[in-house]
Amino acid sequence: MKYDVEIVENENLYQGFLGINRFHIRHSLFAGGISPVIVRERVESFQAASILLYDPHLDLVVMIEQFRIGAIDDPGGAWILEVIGGVIEKGETPEQVARREAVEEAGCPVGRLEPICNFMVSPGFSTERIFLFCGEVDASSAGGIHGLAQEGEDIRVEVLPSEELIGELYGGRINCTSAIIAVQWFVMNRERLRQEWTSGAPMPQSSGPQRDGEV
Repeated sequence: MKYDVEIVENENLYQGFLGINRFHIRHSLFAGGISPVIVRERVESFQAASILLYDPHLDLVVMIEQFRIGAIDDPGGAWILEVIGGVIEKGETPEQVARREAVEEAGCPVGRLEPICNFMVSPGFSTERIFLFCGEVDASSAGGIHGLAQEGEDIRVEVLPSEELIGELYGGRINCTSAIIAVQWFVMNRERLRQEWTSGAPMPQSSGPQRDGEV
C-alpha cells in the first residue's frame, strides 16, 4: 500500500542549536481515505555518527562519560556512560565523523571500522538519525579527559573489560539509545571480532580527518 502525507502548513517556532517546527498535516489511513488535519510539533535535529571502540587483543571497550542536559532529573544523575559520537557536518561521511570523534573525544585512532546500523532516535517528534559503528582501537593507553572547550565538552574516558561492560547493559549504567544498541550488537559479534581483528596484519593507524584548528 502506498501512503501519502499532505503538509497543509509548516511553521517554524524556534531556531537555535535545534529547531522546532509545527506541522498541519493530513495522511493516509490504514482503513482507506485520508485523515482530518492534525497538528504536530517536530524537533529539527541532526544526523550524527556514533562508535563503540573495541580493543580485540586486550578485550577492552573504550567508553566515555559526560554531562547530558536531558538527564538532569534522572535518579542516576546527569553524567551518562556513552559511546563516542558527533554531528555529521556538510560534506562529511558518517565514517569520517566516527573516526574523527574517536580521536577528539577519547584520543584513540581507529583501525578497522564495521557498520552496525543506522536508526531514527525518536521518530515520534524528532528528525535525529544516528549512524552507528564499531571500531578497532589500541586501548592500552586510553584514558584521561578530552573534548573541545569551545563546544563546552568535558569528557572522561572510561575503559571497561568486555564482561563488565555487558553487565551494565540491563539495569546498570548503559541506559541511552546508542549505547544500548551498540552493546547488544557487541554481545552477538564480540567473538567474531576478536577472531577477525587479531589475525593477520596489525591494526592500521588512522586518526581520520580533523576540523580546522584542531591539533
